[in-house]
Amino acid sequence: MKIIVNGEHANCSDSLTVGELLVQQKVKTADMVSVELKRQILRRIEFDEKALKDKAKVEFLYFVGGGSGTDRATKTAL
Repeated sequence: MKIIVNGEHANCSDSLTVGELLVQQKVKTADMVSVELKRQILRRIEFDEKALKDKAKVEFLYFVGGGSGTDRATKTAL
């Protein structure tokens, strides 16, 4: 089966779930990633239930926080 993961074409076995795809793609922080399938954000409880279909488009979304507010631009603005 052929799917698209983060804009890249990938081959995978039939009846692969989103959870299995996370393992196959070696996503190290799977508990910190959101998954979009067919332009819908999946709930984490769906990862092991939702089977992918041929030509599925999957996006892994990583939300990263940070910044201390002490960079030069911030200091100058204050």
